Amino acid sequence: MNTTIPLISSFILILFAELGDKTQLVTIILSSRSSAIQVFIGSMLAFLLVDGLSTIIGGTLLSLLPYQWIHIFSGIVFITFGILPLTHRENVKIKEKEITFLKTFSMVSLMELGDKTQLAAIVLAAETGSPILVLLGIMLAFFLVTGIGVTIGAKILRLLPERYLKLGASLLFISFGVISILKAIMEIEMLPSFLTILFKNSP
Repeated sequence: MNTTIPLISSFILILFAELGDKTQLVTIILSSRSSAIQVFIGSMLAFLLVDGLSTIIGGTLLSLLPYQWIHIFSGIVFITFGILPLTHRENVKIKEKEITFLKTFSMVSLMELGDKTQLAAIVLAAETGSPILVLLGIMLAFFLVTGIGVTIGAKILRLLPERYLKLGASLLFISFGVISILKAIMEIEMLPSFLTILFKNSP
């Protein structure tokens, strides 16, 4: 098998999957209000951590993670990040910029856990047998997508009034948080029903 196929296929798949995705929207919003470089570095390290573990470790160990509770926790984090700017005054603006890297890293990491990108990384690594090349293709795609996102946020959205950016970012984060929690609750509620059907049909 051509050694470049895993790299190219993973690059193309992730590139088209992530353009306009919620992760890119988060990087756009964050870079519009703070350091684009910190947002870029924080995002890339988060992608490397989550998708790197996915490609190298694979789905066996990662399947043991309680994704439902992770999504609930990430939902709470996003709602918190959405509400806090609305309840504080401008004197916290400097503090927000100081924690841009950690904020970006934590938000992107939580968003990637259980996301389609992580699942794609596991499948591609298993099918091709080349986890390093798959990870390299994924990271190249994220490099391009994230670069586009922070450029849009830093150059274009900063032309908008600060109050509109603040409100838009808060609503976006709160929406992501609510969706994440609702999705996790639905999965948790479906589990007992699935187990009941399973044991009822078992001999």
